[in-house]
Amino acid sequence: MKKDMVNSPEHYTAGGIETIDFIQAKLGTEGFRDYCVGNVIKYCSRYKHKGGKEDLQKARWYLDRMIQEGENK
Repeated sequence: MKKDMVNSPEHYTAGGIETIDFIQAKLGTEGFRDYCVGNVIKYCSRYKHKGGKEDLQKARWYLDRMIQEGENK
C-alpha cells in the first residue's frame, strides 16, 4: 500500500494521537486557524523549490481543514 504523505503521514500519528489534533487542542479555535493560514503560506511559497505538487496538496489540506472546522461551528 502506498504511503499518503499529504493526508496521513505515519510520523504524525506516533504516540496514539494525530499531531494536528493535539495542536488544535492546545491552540484553540483562533490560534488553530492562524496555524493553518501559516501552513498554507509556507507550502504555497515553497512548492517551486521543494515539494512541488505535494506541497500544493498540503496547502489545500490545510485550507480544507479550516473550512471543515468552520462548518462544524
